[in-house]
Formats: sequence, structure tokens, C-alpha cells
Amino acid sequence: MFLGEAVVESVAGSSSFAGFEFTDTDFQSVRDLVSKNTGISLSEAKRDMVYSRLTRRLRELNLQRFSDYLAFICGDGGDDELIQFTNAITTNLTSFFREKHHFEYLAETLLPELMKRNADQRKIRIWCCAASTGEEPYSIAMVVKETIPKHSDWDVKILATDLDTNVLATAKEGVYPIDRIKDISAHRQRRFFLKGSGKQQGHVRVGSELRQLITYKKLNLMDQWPLRGPIDIIFCRNVVIYFTKDTQEILLERFSKLVAPQAHLFMGHSESLNNVTDQFELLGKTIYRFAG
Repeated sequence: MFLGEAVVESVAGSSSFAGFEFTDTDFQSVRDLVSKNTGISLSEAKRDMVYSRLTRRLRELNLQRFSDYLAFICGDGGDDELIQFTNAITTNLTSFFREKHHFEYLAETLLPELMKRNADQRKIRIWCCAASTGEEPYSIAMVVKETIPKHSDWDVKILATDLDTNVLATAKEGVYPIDRIKDISAHRQRRFFLKGSGKQQGHVRVGSELRQLITYKKLNLMDQWPLRGPIDIIFCRNVVIYFTKDTQEILLERFSKLVAPQAHLFMGHSESLNNVTDQFELLGKTIYRFAG
């Protein structure tokens, strides 16, 4: 229970590892399937990573060859196995307040600006489109709660989406090992987290103050989006780096049709929209503003 107390090497040709043959054709089929269903472009350097992650599914399904597994996905496995396949391939590296400067800009500049700009409708909409296990949307929610006056009539909603159903389940639950919040200030720990006891000793749970702000949904960025704009802020960090240039262009064009005037887009530290779109202008430190 929780107390109400604050607190891959490249391998050419046909190779066999631990009894599983993984041919060039198998790897290319995996790459094609990943690209078609997620937009992610896997390089040759990811071959060992793909092998390591997918052999777990082969063992669980008692299959001996990758070709059999790929046939299963496209046949009897159907959508359920395609979800398992996608969950296995996607990378989910995240932490609370990762790229701290983004959250400082959100608190000190962007949210105050939005409170002036949206003063009439008193509404702010935020989309975190690669929510992973929840640390990013909960970090956004903490800043929102700290910046917008308590008991005000502001209508703020955060939509947090991901294509990996496993990480979304973790995010919805909001339970983490206590060492995951060690770099969060003591004040924030006291206000926003509940310490676990008994079977949950050594864990914390995100408090309802944050969880009520966020709606979690499974969403593949390559599919249709059941979203209605206008959206004021999009966090799309460490996503487009896995896409081809053509896919990046399509994604940014779709963003542009959904966002409010002067909406902001936050990207990952190693990502750039240079030569991808001119509809979002760089403000600095991978923070962009809609220029349309």
C-alpha cells in the first residue's frame, strides 16, 4: 500500500545464435515490418539488438526460426502479436525532468505566455506523444501544477500517448522504484509522490494531483490521430531521430494542422528540423515555435 505521506554488432549473411538462424532476409523483413507499422528506420547496426529482443518472443512461442515468427505475425498472431513485436523493438529510455532546460522554459516562459494568450478561454492543451513509462508527462504535470495557481479555473489537460502498451501500463499505474526520483527536489517528492509500505516498500506512487491531469492512450504516430486541436504544446522528444527524412516531413506536416498559433514543439537534444520543415522555427535548445 501507499501511505498518504509526501515524499548491436553487424552480422552479415546467415548467422545462428543459441540455435536461432537469423538471415539477411529475416532481418530485412523485420526492418520492413517495423518501418511499415511504426515509421522507425532500423539501421544495420541494430541487427544484434533486434535479434536479442525478438528471440524472447520465439522462445515464448516455441518457434525455432525467425521466418516462422514473421509468418506467425502476419498470420495467426494477428494484431496481438504485432503489438508484442512492436513493444519488443521500440526503445524506451526516459527519466524525470530529462533535458532540464525544457522544463525551465516551460515554467518560466511558455506557461506564463499561454496564460496571457489564452486568458479568454482559460484552456491549455499539451500532447506528449512518446510518453514511455510516464516520467515525461508527470514531469510536465508537476510544472503545470507549480505554475498555474491552485484552485484556479484553468482547464489544463495533458494527453500522453505511446505505441508500446507495456510502457503505457506502467505510466498509468505511476509506480516507480524510489531511486527513480532521487534527483527530484525534496519539495517535489513531498508534494507529488506517496511512499510505499509493506509489499510496496522501496517504491513510490505518483499522487492523484498529477494523475488527474493526464490521459494515457495507445497511439501509433503512423496511424490516424483521434485528436482534436488546437494543441498548444507538443513534446515529441527522441522520436523523429528514428524516422526517415520523408517520414519526418509527413509527421511535421500533420503537427502543423493540429497546433494553435504560436504553439511550441519540444524535440530531443540530438534532433533537428533543419531541411525538414519551415513551419516550425527554432528558438534554441531544440525548442521550436509554429510559424504558420
